[in-house]
Amino acid sequence: MTAAPDSRTLLGIALASGGYACFALQDALVKWLVDTYEVPQILFMRSLVIVLITGTLAAQFRHPSIFKSKYRGTLVLRAALMLYAWLLFYNSAKVMGLAELTTLYFSAPIMVVFLSIPILKEKVGIGRWIACFGGFAGMVIAANPTHSPHVIPALMCILAGFFWACSTILIRLVSKTETTLTQMWATSLLFGLACAVTFPWIWKTPDMLGWSLMIGLGLVATIGQYLLYEGFRHAPASALAPVEYTGLIWAFVYGYLIWAETPATNVFVGAFVIVASSLVLVAWERRSIRLAEGRAAV
Repeated sequence: MTAAPDSRTLLGIALASGGYACFALQDALVKWLVDTYEVPQILFMRSLVIVLITGTLAAQFRHPSIFKSKYRGTLVLRAALMLYAWLLFYNSAKVMGLAELTTLYFSAPIMVVFLSIPILKEKVGIGRWIACFGGFAGMVIAANPTHSPHVIPALMCILAGFFWACSTILIRLVSKTETTLTQMWATSLLFGLACAVTFPWIWKTPDMLGWSLMIGLGLVATIGQYLLYEGFRHAPASALAPVEYTGLIWAFVYGYLIWAETPATNVFVGAFVIVASSLVLVAWERRSIRLAEGRAAV
């Protein structure tokens, strides 16, 4: 499959950008909750909200069952990959500093670009490569690692990025035939069931603030997933991979608004590089559209 250089790609980029903004807020809420509750419990509550919302909407609009799809095995695999990615990421966050954690995890977009070539048969142009590596360079500048992380947590974080990259590729694959709502419902259902198995050992009844944060987490995750899935329906995975770096900027915004964290100079420099890389991506896609329209007019 080759990337279609049309306006749908720009729409996909816009949708994915909104999705990653929601995911940055999601990470901030998890950071707030993880000091009091275990990761599987937090992820279960998140999944429960998604299942209730998407299941209701899918039933109302009579979307076909995804478990009858030829991609049902792929769906189960993606749910497992996402579960492992989240567990590895948030557990390594307990040991590693934010700079090291973020830098290592954001190797995922580059992995997506590489994986999109053999798996999805996408044609990755020079503009997407520039945006991808430019975004990663901005991430390194902004994170500014000052010392080497512990080996095992570092490997956990890199592996989390790899699992997330694989699940991202599978989103694009499954989106060819399945609706966004049914994908979200089925994945979150499997995700939540896997987390619920741990309840006898980790469950802690939330207080009012805990319930509010967990429900809010589920709502934000629902919106973010929907925007991202729709983005992959409209644009190739290799075009959307660099957009994930925009989540760093939102993370700084949320950090300032919630914890009054003031970014250092290197953060602003890195954010500038990331924005510039994203603008290169948009400009490249717009150029591709114009060239395609010119060839069609001949």
